[in-house]
Amino acid sequence: MSEIQICKTCIYDSNVPSIHFDAEGVCNYCRQVESLKVQFKTGLPEGEKNLNDIIEQIKRDGKGKKYDCVIGVSGGTDSSYLLIKSLEWGLRPLAVHYDNTWNSAIATENIRKVTKALNIDLFTHVLDNRESEDLFRAFMKAGVPEFDASTDIGFVQVIRSTAAKFGIKYIIEGHSFVAEGVSPMGKNYFDGKYIQDIHKKYGTLKKLKTYPNMTFFQFMKWALVYRQKFIRPLWYLDYSKEDARKLLIEKTGWSYYGGHHLENRSAAFLHTYYNPVKFSIDNRNWSLSADVRSGQMTQQEALDIYRTPVESDPELLAYVKKRLNLSETEFEELMNGPKRNFRDFKTYKRRFERLRPLFFILAKANLVPMSFYLKYCFPLEDKK
Repeated sequence: MSEIQICKTCIYDSNVPSIHFDAEGVCNYCRQVESLKVQFKTGLPEGEKNLNDIIEQIKRDGKGKKYDCVIGVSGGTDSSYLLIKSLEWGLRPLAVHYDNTWNSAIATENIRKVTKALNIDLFTHVLDNRESEDLFRAFMKAGVPEFDASTDIGFVQVIRSTAAKFGIKYIIEGHSFVAEGVSPMGKNYFDGKYIQDIHKKYGTLKKLKTYPNMTFFQFMKWALVYRQKFIRPLWYLDYSKEDARKLLIEKTGWSYYGGHHLENRSAAFLHTYYNPVKFSIDNRNWSLSADVRSGQMTQQEALDIYRTPVESDPELLAYVKKRLNLSETEFEELMNGPKRNFRDFKTYKRRFERLRPLFFILAKANLVPMSFYLKYCFPLEDKK
């Protein structure tokens, strides 16, 4: 049995999908972060200047409109922080929220506090309870790791359709590859066809009337017809989540919810129980590796945390079982049932790969996220 190799500059090891180590013992994900930092001049004066140029363009293109950009909000740190920064930059944002009906009370209150304190208008799309529960049950029955994929796709579709409705060209997103890390390729894939196929096979509702799924046609329409630009300011800036939280608390009374992804119950269930227990997937290595790369903790400190089992919340498990109408026996049968992945269902993956040259051009023009191009448009080597 070969020895497990650990990256020299993070805590990703040889068990991580599609990982490679160079002659210096550094993994390809760390090198990807280094490359992105060079490309976006992250934390450098040049990066700030490039972002300022984009902001000025947003102002020019939005002249005469009530809103010049859309910011998707979840009640979490990054999106809430961007609402504050957008006003400092002189932008006129519309906050957009996708409510999958599984929000924590803290997240809901955070959204209210921040938008009220900053006097920012909020547009919310609320999913029908029955559809939300039917989608989550379907993904559990499918036995795939992406339990919460419908939320991610639904959120993006709501943001893009709302931008189109109000004639807004720019979508600002609060993601930082430096602070949040890089998710490994192959263990976390989803698209609109994937969601459609799983619901068709395992859902009970014949039609989803309020769920905003994103088809390939719609995805291309937002990019090529509406020319919506996806801007991630935190890719350009020297960003600290800790400083962002302090600013939010000071200016809006915002409250911390306890950890990454924990502002929503479906995401919390995914990360603290479903994936660790059913698939032995512990995604804490994303953010822990980011902390090691940025010098916020040593590799050994991060490994010590990562080697400590994930703690699940009994109240959260009870909530999931009740919402999904699963008995203890049914819940355990699903947790112990077959393990599948996206390769067992219909997806757009091959189409994205075939159109990689086009998506490279679109990513360079900010018409699709660069992270989409890097994660979804290349063949996956790891079949685990």
